[in-house]
Amino acid sequence: MLRQRLMWIVWPAFLMAGVLEMLVFAMVDPQDVHWFGTPVEWSRQAIYTAAFFVFWAVTTVSSGLTTLLAMSPVEVND
Repeated sequence: MLRQRLMWIVWPAFLMAGVLEMLVFAMVDPQDVHWFGTPVEWSRQAIYTAAFFVFWAVTTVSSGLTTLLAMSPVEVND
């Protein structure tokens, strides 16, 4: 059951991270990215990869919270 619930969380988060990646980088050039006012000196591929994992982490937390809120009190306390 734990493996199934984990897939309920991770797979939609993976798909949404891909969608976010496409939407963000359709409008933003990775070479124009700045971090605290200084340009990021990474390659385009490194920026794409880092952004994807950040998006995946954020959407995983969102999916996890949704799954947690959908659980009954009995499931949570077990």
